[in-house]
Amino acid sequence: MTGPKTGPTSVPVPVVLAGARGHGRWHVANIRRLQAEGLVRLAGVCEITPLTEEEFGGELPEQSADLGALLDSTGARIAVICTPIPTHADLALTAAARGVHLLLEKPPAPSYAEFGRMADGMAEAGVACQIGFQSLGSHAVPAIRELIADGAIGELTGIGGAGAWAREESYFRRAPWAGRRRLNGADVIDGALTNPLAHAVATALALGGTTAADDVTGIETELLHANDIEADDTSCVRITTARGHRVTVAATLCAERPDDPYVVVHGSRGRITFWYKQDRVLLQRAGHGPEEYVHGRTDLLENLVAHLTTGAALLVPPAATGAFMRVVEEIRRAPDPAPLPDTAWRRVPGEDRRVVPGVDALVAAAADTLALYSELGAPWARPAAPKEVSTR
Repeated sequence: MTGPKTGPTSVPVPVVLAGARGHGRWHVANIRRLQAEGLVRLAGVCEITPLTEEEFGGELPEQSADLGALLDSTGARIAVICTPIPTHADLALTAAARGVHLLLEKPPAPSYAEFGRMADGMAEAGVACQIGFQSLGSHAVPAIRELIADGAIGELTGIGGAGAWAREESYFRRAPWAGRRRLNGADVIDGALTNPLAHAVATALALGGTTAADDVTGIETELLHANDIEADDTSCVRITTARGHRVTVAATLCAERPDDPYVVVHGSRGRITFWYKQDRVLLQRAGHGPEEYVHGRTDLLENLVAHLTTGAALLVPPAATGAFMRVVEEIRRAPDPAPLPDTAWRRVPGEDRRVVPGVDALVAAAADTLALYSELGAPWARPAAPKEVSTR
């Protein structure tokens, strides 16, 4: 093992990608984009089963199943980790031990303990880490925070998040860890709120300034599944914050009519709706007509490169995801998600997916009222007692 790498970073920055299949294909395309701009150079790919040139879509860089060896041989300065959730901490620490900076896919870890172990190791190694919540790179986030601070919608009363998505049953068979809470004794926690719709949770928390672990004082969960999986595919969470407002996020992968997820900020004199995949904001307030804005976005890998080369502030350092990881931990500790009764879901003719009739409206109502499914009258919802969150 080589020691930590020191000295200034210049462009193009050599990058190794761990996990180039599945969602990793997005990272391949993004690295190629930044490579064309002269900012990075794809120096290596870490995959257990090597990619072919046909699969990669061009000439391959160096490949290895051993991330540490690949980082040593390529001299990479950044590692992009897009691997199964239970592998994040060990791979991140492998990179950190070599002084290699990180872009780590969300969720950063399957438990708060693993998150802490990883964050401590990276801090000790002195490496930078960006957590891959791409929505937090949207310029809409600081713009909405400014609107709240300026009192555009009056006093902040709460924040809701809604994610009504659809996933085929094959989605839960795409990998051994998919749809699992645990695998071979290790935590996975691959549920709707912690993985596919994790951006809704992280964005809702961030807009209200609830980012650090100590900003969370209580969490309530309702976790259920229509598909034949361990984890949740239809769930909601309500978070009580140290700032005195509540954040409720409802999610499903069994929507009747899937739509873009959004976050809505409620105020005493108006509301702000943020469709975070579109960077689109709708401001509605007393005494004014509706105002709509579309914002730009800073790519998180590009921001990490700027941090290393010019000293730009990181947009999503680990500390900014502490509150999100408190939610992950509470979902991990909650009773296993309850299966929905057979009468609560149906298969879509001609499609390989299950839907929960009426769930689209429930998801929207939860974001609008900050209520949980059980409080909205869903006959299949199982209320869970609220838990105070220890921040010690």
